[in-house]
Amino acid sequence: MKAGFLPVVATCMSWTLAFGCASLGAQQPDAPAGISPTSNDPALTIRNQKALESFEPAANEEYTLGPGDEISLDFPGRPELASKSTVGPDGRITLPLVGPIHVAELSRTDSGKAIADALSKYYTDLSVTVKIDKYSSNRVRVLGYVQHPGEILFEETPTLLDAIGRAGLISPTVSKDGVATNVGTGIPEMCTIFRGNDTAVQVQLRTLLMSGNSLADMRLRRNDIVYVPQPKELFVSVLGAVTKPGNVPLTPESTLSSILAMAGGLTDGAGSSPNIRIIQPSTGKDFKVSYKKLMTLAGQQEFTIHSGDVIIIPKSGFENFTYVLQKISPIATIVSLAALVGAG
Repeated sequence: MKAGFLPVVATCMSWTLAFGCASLGAQQPDAPAGISPTSNDPALTIRNQKALESFEPAANEEYTLGPGDEISLDFPGRPELASKSTVGPDGRITLPLVGPIHVAELSRTDSGKAIADALSKYYTDLSVTVKIDKYSSNRVRVLGYVQHPGEILFEETPTLLDAIGRAGLISPTVSKDGVATNVGTGIPEMCTIFRGNDTAVQVQLRTLLMSGNSLADMRLRRNDIVYVPQPKELFVSVLGAVTKPGNVPLTPESTLSSILAMAGGLTDGAGSSPNIRIIQPSTGKDFKVSYKKLMTLAGQQEFTIHSGDVIIIPKSGFENFTYVLQKISPIATIVSLAALVGAG
């Protein structure tokens, strides 16, 4: 839902170079890897999700001219004055009688008035119609984990999804044995939009899309920089009485039941209704979930899975032994169980 790219202030350009060097290896901090504001750099203002509406330009915001735009000038009643011009890097066009006229960041109407005022010493009651033949300044730059990083030209108001889509999403590469050799699910989990040299906003893109929020396709402005980080490798480990123990990719849509399904489901050795054990290093929690309860709607909605969780489906009669290992050391529990499952 917004628009644009051109050279941005020296500081922002240095950030852009840093992005290019770190694009395929970047993690997901508040700003892309390689950016570290110094005393000479303005600190970034990271606006949170609730400020997206104010960050987005109005739908009816009038386009303003920028360097590179190609325009036609029409003078009603004075056809001999009609001409074409290109806005220069300094934001000016040049006319034979009056020389340079500044038109950058002016609307069509306002630039027409500026041209008429400049010619007023030679012509009276002159009106000027400005038509844009090519929107060469209406650019945004997309950097990071995309197929074709660089600037993208728009004939209309750029939007976030359009910019990322045209830059090319990187889909997971899956090997013959079904293992993803790179990460991500096409649509980035998040991205960052940089505007000028002092403002940035992080967009939880996949969450907005899943919730049907129109801000997922927010309008951009000319010169915005969209940075798509390399996705983090998110997964949980499933051990014990499942058909395919090991790592299972974690997505925002994952549930405990869907993770068990991706692990091939429970084996006969799990018994009829085992207590599933979940160890969460990120929260320090260690709890059990009744498989029978999990199979109810309320049960599926009750548990939140985190990246790095270890999910253990004990073999029948094996549960008490694993609990003793946990008392000794959480790390020992994970390593020992992995060895025991492999041995079985």
